[in-house]
Amino acid sequence: MSQHALLSAGTKAWRSLACSRSELRLDLTLGCGQSFRWRETGDGHWTGVMGGRVWTLTQTDDTLWYHTYNSPNTTGGGDVRKRRADALLQGSKGSGKRSKGVIEVKEEEEEEPVAVTPDPDRKEEELLNDYFQLKVKLGDLYRDWGAADPHFNSIAKIFTGVRMLRQDPTECLFSFICTSNNHISRIQGMVERLCQSLGTPLCQLDQTSYHDFPSLHALADNSVEACLRDLGFGYRARFLQQSARQILDSHGGPHWLQGLRSAPYLQARDALRTLPGVGPKVADCVCLMSLEKACVVPVDTHVWQIAKRDYSCAAGNGQKSLTDKVHLQIGDFFRQLWGPYAGWAHSVLFCSDLKKFQKLKETHSLKQEEEEEEEKKKVKIKVHDVINCKPRSLSVEIVPDHFVE
Repeated sequence: MSQHALLSAGTKAWRSLACSRSELRLDLTLGCGQSFRWRETGDGHWTGVMGGRVWTLTQTDDTLWYHTYNSPNTTGGGDVRKRRADALLQGSKGSGKRSKGVIEVKEEEEEEPVAVTPDPDRKEEELLNDYFQLKVKLGDLYRDWGAADPHFNSIAKIFTGVRMLRQDPTECLFSFICTSNNHISRIQGMVERLCQSLGTPLCQLDQTSYHDFPSLHALADNSVEACLRDLGFGYRARFLQQSARQILDSHGGPHWLQGLRSAPYLQARDALRTLPGVGPKVADCVCLMSLEKACVVPVDTHVWQIAKRDYSCAAGNGQKSLTDKVHLQIGDFFRQLWGPYAGWAHSVLFCSDLKKFQKLKETHSLKQEEEEEEEKKKVKIKVHDVINCKPRSLSVEIVPDHFVE
């Protein structure tokens, strides 16, 4: 049976790309509730599914290391993985459409097409760059946010490298439909059961089976609601099945979701909200985490509390629940403060407020106390040396009389 890869066993089976921890921290980015498919399978090693393949990621100070696993389902598997990878990359390159007014001249003799074998290493590197949006310089953004926001600046010293993922829109949408009245660990379990029940098997590592995310057709099947209710999805089961069916019947399939990447934020948000089980928060999460709307700040009661507690934001004062109006007011407040990448900045504060990461704050506080104590000791030593130092002996030079006027 295959095992989860570990970098400590040797780097021969691994590939890498240059990336510092200040630009990406895997533990924070993959563990803060953006995606629910990654698990820590070894110390600092994260395994999950992306682009129809299973990956293990880890990092050293200035390098991101990655290992991919071959699927035993070789029949047609390569084509499926290629389609998933191409869908993930869609929108990150030009459309390739022919310019208007350009007349193509057909040659008298066309050369036979030459088969070009794609470089798998390059394809995987492209997928990683796209998924983690590594072209966005996070250090520059942190500096801008810190200059505009003293509270962010204090948090940023602890929570560096929190990036926004660019996920497959179908996976992102149906994962976040599961988040209603839920918490991260339970959502992870639900998404995992969803994939195991309806997704294509990919591989098995250390008795853990990995599956691709289900297709829209699989999710839209009439038997899905009953199946998912049996698996503990409750009322979300109906939303999942009906949303998939509506996208297929009324919008023509997954290309509709991909197309929302080029739509303005509010238009994309309103389109998503026509789907069963998609409210303002879920729509905003999908916009931010898969549809390239970097300015979007998803607002729930947790973010509302951050806005009131740490920023004295008056939006919704006196109200017990979030309305659409308050949701937009809080989003506008943070967009004014942080600018066009407000959604990315929000994820840093959201991450810092999660219980699972509070030890980082405690460790940072202890380190600060130790540094302050060490500084006090140094000052005491200096004062002691000054008080107890011996006076230097004075040498008196006798000046000859002929130099005295």
